[in-house]
Amino acid sequence: MPASRARGLLYAIAGAAIGAVAARAAYAAFTRDRPADLSGRWTRKNHRGEPITLLEGPAFAAGAGAAAALTPGLPPKVRAAALLAVAGSGAVGAYDDLYGTTSSKGFKGHLSALARGEVTSGAVKILGIGASGLAAAALVSDGPADTLANGATIAATANLANLFDLRPGRAIKVALLTGGPLLAAALLRGKPATAALVAAPLGAAAALLPDDLGERAMLGDAGANALGALLGLAAVTGLNRPGRYVLLGTVVALTAAAEKVSFTKVIAGNRVLNGIDMLGRRPVDPV
Repeated sequence: MPASRARGLLYAIAGAAIGAVAARAAYAAFTRDRPADLSGRWTRKNHRGEPITLLEGPAFAAGAGAAAALTPGLPPKVRAAALLAVAGSGAVGAYDDLYGTTSSKGFKGHLSALARGEVTSGAVKILGIGASGLAAAALVSDGPADTLANGATIAATANLANLFDLRPGRAIKVALLTGGPLLAAALLRGKPATAALVAAPLGAAAALLPDDLGERAMLGDAGANALGALLGLAAVTGLNRPGRYVLLGTVVALTAAAEKVSFTKVIAGNRVLNGIDMLGRRPVDPV
């Protein structure tokens, strides 16, 4: 095995392990004194109408952030970009989790409200994720045009991950299914830093998956946005320019489609996708 691949594998294992351990430790700490009835600011009702904690999101952000800070093999600028991405997207996502309203929905709704002079929590999140995405991209990009494209990709993937966080485990499964090939490509191409950058959030997310599937917790905006932003950053550091443009176009197209089409209905209507979506979950309640 070439030395670069061996280093990449070691860095990926370290990143996944640090992310997993840190995320589980953070989740245990955050939920230790949680009221038995799950009442409180960090509680929401899930798709069944049952109370569920959103503290999985901050636990993921803490675990992935710790992995970004401690995983070996990351150049200083890439490490700083990862910390910016997870902190910025996680913070504005948490703000929306705590103070968000449903009066406006989707990009169109929030931007339309902003045009009327109404600053919604969703608009704050859009602007915050965009700013943190650009700041992270500026550290790993070559020139203004590259920074704009990469920043848009990081922000768009952060938002897209959140659009999948509507059923137990779905956002994490999507992350694993898309991040897995990205990790494999980084290892095969001898890109140790990209391998480490992909593995860190995947390890943190996988460690929290049992609680997500068990409908005890969910990522919420804080976790899903942070997860998507980190994977977007990993993609822009690992793909060539044409690949990055294809990724950006795909993510933008899916985001636009989500304004008109329900991902949940599409998944439920496809046998393979529905099988993956239901894997490890409680059965759907009969109508």
